[in-house]
Amino acid sequence: MSEIKRYHAIIIGSGQAGNPLMFDLANRGQKVAMIEKNKLGGSCINFGCTPTKTLIASSNLYNRVKKSKELGIVTEKVELDFKKVMNRKNEIVESFRTSIEKRIEESENIKLYRGLASFIDKNTVKIKLVSGEEKLIKSDKIYINSGARPNVISIDGLHNIDYYNSTSIMEINNLPDHLVIIGTGYIALEFGQMFKRFGSKVTIIGRGDSILKHEDKDISTRIQKILEEDGVEFLLNTDTKKVEKNEDNITFLYIKKDGIEEKIEFSHLMFATGRTPNTEDLKLENTQVKLDDKGNIKVDDRLKTNEDNIFALGDVKGGAQFTHISYDDYRILIDNQFGEAKRHIKDRLIPYTLFTDPQLGRVGVTETEAKEKGYDFKVAKLEMKNLGRAIEEGMTKGFMKVVINKKNHKILGASILGYQGGEIMAMIQIAMMAEMDYEKLRDGIFTHPNLSEGLNNLFDI
Repeated sequence: MSEIKRYHAIIIGSGQAGNPLMFDLANRGQKVAMIEKNKLGGSCINFGCTPTKTLIASSNLYNRVKKSKELGIVTEKVELDFKKVMNRKNEIVESFRTSIEKRIEESENIKLYRGLASFIDKNTVKIKLVSGEEKLIKSDKIYINSGARPNVISIDGLHNIDYYNSTSIMEINNLPDHLVIIGTGYIALEFGQMFKRFGSKVTIIGRGDSILKHEDKDISTRIQKILEEDGVEFLLNTDTKKVEKNEDNITFLYIKKDGIEEKIEFSHLMFATGRTPNTEDLKLENTQVKLDDKGNIKVDDRLKTNEDNIFALGDVKGGAQFTHISYDDYRILIDNQFGEAKRHIKDRLIPYTLFTDPQLGRVGVTETEAKEKGYDFKVAKLEMKNLGRAIEEGMTKGFMKVVINKKNHKILGASILGYQGGEIMAMIQIAMMAEMDYEKLRDGIFTHPNLSEGLNNLFDI
């Protein structure tokens, strides 16, 4: 092993916190070591936001064109070129990844190590390079952005068949005949609707009696109904028991639904059963860094671990696992090290969007959470079918829902299930950030005919 090289900063993982942090520190004149064991860009670029939303765009357009007769547009024949859809996804992902690599090559202050990182002590990291060689590097500041990976639950017979997760299924070459998805969360619903619209038969299986356990019942029920109208089958209150192949190489999944056992024939099985933090290979036992019972790295409000010089960013620290949260983690670190030290993760407003069609944009507390927290509140609701622009676009599914504090007229949270729900939610989020009374949106003048003018009617309560 060669002599130990010292850097101003070591970053483990090139995700959506590690990348901007790497370039920011390098631009400040610091010598930075970036360690990445997989592909540059982290989950967002390689198997998260970028590829999934690229595929969803294709599936939504395909579905829209097939239904164009509703808007008076007659098409003789609509065909899906699944290989071209996948190639387009791959090209976009590769372009984003190549852009990062090019920026690294152009920087004099960044050294990229491709390999697996593990701690020797709080200042020293060993890298097992892909070449098999090992190197030791040191720094007074180490940032962990190693992310998380899809979790797979144990099922009898699973080792005898091929199965997929949200990463591996995006590399398939042929459209599944019958895709069974285990899990009823955000990933399961996006993939389920997408593959159904591409032409697969889709069955989504969940142990609970409803989908999307973090959403209000009226939201989750409506989303389930919308996906069922697309042809997605849901099997709730259902346990997966075992999988097996018969002599004809046909695969069956045995399930127990409402106490009755039956079997399902399928071509592809996908797990959408949560994510596991990538911490087991880091050898954090050689430091004072602590983990919670799920393996997430424990941090304080400013992302510092139990070691003063080691910080954790993004999915590996647990909590909300979104790209925009990872990026905000980066901004918090920069502010605390080079700025006014005012930023922290405590009580930050976390928005997110479920990219089904229609979208679900969510921010703040739900109606259920408002009850649990003891707020004196009221709920504003508006069906999308009563919104002019939605009618004109032929996109009337869903509804807007906002929770309002009766005491001070502030908006506590919003759930916008509808056409461009994520964008409408962002308008309400801005109002929440500004601590505006809801009447400001009720009385505001918005362009007609835009979706935004629906806020006038939504808040007219």
